[in-house]
This record gives sequence, structure tokens and C-alpha cells, in this order.
Amino acid sequence: MLLPGRSELFVGRRAEFAMFDRWQDAVRAGRGSALVIRGEPGIGKSALLDHMTAAAAGFQVVRAGGVEAEVELPTGVLHQVCAPLLAALDQLPAPQQDALAVAFGLRRGPAPDRLMLGLAVLGLLSEVATSNPLICVIDDAQWLDSGSAQALTFVAHHVGAEPLGIVFATRRTCDDLRGLPEVALTGLSRGDARVVLRSALHAPLDESVMERIVTESRGNPLALLELPKTVTAASFAGGFGLTDSVALPDRIEGIFRRRIRFLPPATQTLLLIAAAEPTGDPALMWQAAECLGIDVLAASAAEADGLLSIGTQVVFRHPLVRSAVYSAASPS
Repeated sequence: MLLPGRSELFVGRRAEFAMFDRWQDAVRAGRGSALVIRGEPGIGKSALLDHMTAAAAGFQVVRAGGVEAEVELPTGVLHQVCAPLLAALDQLPAPQQDALAVAFGLRRGPAPDRLMLGLAVLGLLSEVATSNPLICVIDDAQWLDSGSAQALTFVAHHVGAEPLGIVFATRRTCDDLRGLPEVALTGLSRGDARVVLRSALHAPLDESVMERIVTESRGNPLALLELPKTVTAASFAGGFGLTDSVALPDRIEGIFRRRIRFLPPATQTLLLIAAAEPTGDPALMWQAAECLGIDVLAASAAEADGLLSIGTQVVFRHPLVRSAVYSAASPS
């Protein structure tokens, strides 16, 4: 399910949707491949991944994501990818079984070398894909820890004639991802940007002011949706002032940070628990919340504000919400 306002991030992306559908058809037919989606924060990468996941009929889907605060944790994201699939571990050759078991702390032994770990991950994903086509979706790939980046990009460069696809969404193309097929997401056209902006307005707006806002937001969908929620009528009269020294992603994150500060303390603590737990496991989040004396009602304010959705997974409105929650927290 999409969070409130999420559907507006799909405006103007028909060409990308069509391309993703063709890519999925190829993977389903056994022509495995990788894909990189690159673009600035708020441009719609996560929304496109949501579409891909929702449209993956007949596929197994594993979704994981990098977290800036955990970039130094070895193989953290790799564990997110492989943990749901470890039932197939005993189908791999013994050296590959050993590599994954040691990497994930299931067995003692010397750390596996990078080549063996990459082969083991490729073997595991390929084995799982023999029963049903498999797509691995990696969001915020710019925050992959080095061990996960090396293993997952090894898979991306070596996947072949099998129903296995791997997608990376990233703000920038790192060295490991170079050479893979890439889709660069840019700002919406002016017409589509106006559609998104109008969806976020609750009062009429002078056409000339709207044009200035569209220009200064550079067609960034998340900016068009979120910035109108925090400006005054006087600010509208002069445009958003986005051409100042504050970068657009930082401006959007600041908006989320201010919204979070108005939530009840228990809700803020629950958001921090969710931000610190990278797998989106609601059972684990509620266990931690119970230890801190946080009641389930604390989630209501965050869900009502559209910052968080809790279902079979804990899903933030946008990765910048997670970043805002985590970076705003005190050391204690």
C-alpha cells in the first residue's frame, strides 16, 4: 500500500514504468540482469521501486536498503537480502555454504574472501530463483557497507541465463555499479510538476507564483509535495526561495525534522526505534518499544501524519524521513 500522497510521485513516469515492465518480462523469461536507478533524493526512486515491487506478479521479491548510520557494519545489507532465503543454503556447494554461514555468524571460521562470498551469494539467489523468478531490490545503495556492496555488485555483474534480477536505487553511481545498465531520473516536466504541486495545495495560488515554485523546485516530486506544507502565505508571495545556499535534499529533510518535533515524545521515540531497525520487522520494533515502555498507540500520530506505515513491514514515507529521525536524535 502506498502512503498518503505517494501516488503523486508516479506522475510523469509512464516511460520508466514501461521500461521496468519490459525488464521484468525479460527476467521472468530467464534473461537475468541488473539495473541501476540514479537520481537525487525526492526524485521518485523509492516510488518507482514501490511500483516495481507491487507489479512483480509471479516473482519472489527481496527488498533491502542501505542506512547511513550502519555503513560501517560489515555485510549488514547483505544479511537483509539473504536472511529470508537461507532455507536454500544446504543446496549450495560446501565452500559456499561455509562462506555464508561464517559471514552471518552461523558458524565459526576465518572470514571468507570476497570472491567466495560473492559466488556464494550468487549461488544462493540463483538456487532460490529456480523455483520462482526472483528480484532483489536495493534502495539507498549509496549507503551500502563495503562487504555488501562487493558481494551484491558481483552478483549484478555475473547474473546470466536465469530468472534473477537485481535493482539498485542510488543518489550517485559508485565505482562498483559502473558498467551496469542505468536509468537516470530527472525532474518532472513543467506540466507534470504543476499537477503534483496542485495536489499539495489547499488554497488557490496565483499562476505566476506557481510557475516560480515549479522552476525553483526543479521538478522534484517530493519537494513539490512537502514544501507547501511548511510555508506561510507571505512565503508563497515570494516563492520558496529554494535558490539559496541550502541544498534541496537538506531543505526537505529539514521539513521532516520540524514535523517530527511536533509529534508526542512517545511517537518520536517509536520513530527512532524504527529508524534504527533496518529490516522493517514490525515484531522486532514492537519488542524494542515494549522494553522502552512505548504503547502501540504511539504509532497513531506518525501514521496520521503520513510519516510511517506499519503493516507486514515498517515503511517510512521516504528515506529522508528515516534520515531526519536518526540525525535529529540526541546521543543518549
